[in-house]
Order: sequence, then C-alpha cells, then structure tokens
Amino acid sequence: MEGDRRKVDAVEVAPGVFSLLLEGESFTVHVERVEDAYRVHTRGADLVAAVENPRRWAGSSGGALGRTGRQEVSAPMPGKIVRVLVAASQAVEVGQGLVVVEAMKMQNEIPSPKAGVVEQVLVREGDTVEHGQGLVVVA
Repeated sequence: MEGDRRKVDAVEVAPGVFSLLLEGESFTVHVERVEDAYRVHTRGADLVAAVENPRRWAGSSGGALGRTGRQEVSAPMPGKIVRVLVAASQAVEVGQGLVVVEAMKMQNEIPSPKAGVVEQVLVREGDTVEHGQGLVVVA
C-alpha cells in the first residue's frame, strides 16, 4: 500500500476515533497526529497516512476534481439520499456539496468535481441509490 492514494470518507465519532468508509467497507480506527502525518490503528495493524485535501487536486492530472466539460457525479456507495444541496441552474464551486448520502448510518457529503452550473439533479431526498448511480450533472 505504500504510495497508494485512496479516497476515504471519515467521521469523527469520539476524540481520536473515526468511522471510515473505504471502497464500500466500514472501519473504526484510532488516529493520532505524528509530525506531518497520522498514525492509524485498526484491526491490529498500524499504518502511517498522509492526508491530502482533494480541493488541492484541482487542475492536476490524477485527481478527479477540477475536470472540465459536462460531468455526471455518481454515488460512491449504495445508500439513501438524505439531502439535496443544489438545484438545476445553480452555480457551484469545486468541492461544494451537491447531495448527502447516508450509508451505514454515516452521512457523506458528495462534492462537486468542478466549478460550473448544475445541469440536472437526478435524485430526490428519500431516494435509495446504488454504487455508481448518477446523482447530479455539472456542466
């Protein structure tokens, strides 16, 4: 895993204890700050992780944020739409929340991958969505 980049949704459930959603699987981890990184303890394993802000990826190759052209934002995991934060024709910024998906009792705000205008909202509050299902189209 050294050098691997992975997107993780995290919610702090207690001081230093986080519930993570990684590739559709949930983990509870204990985290402590160590210099410019974090030591993560889980299931008997210790890892050192650097944390990157995805908003820094805008315009870089390899990051999803900052893309150009029409883009459909899809659900990163199955769940329920608990809030729709935007409407058609609304201007959005890179990283701005579009919808909130609840999965395994955790709420995950799905960000806009680009600055632009919401072309279409494909879901409503209360909808159940599957992994990869379209949520919002940003142009």
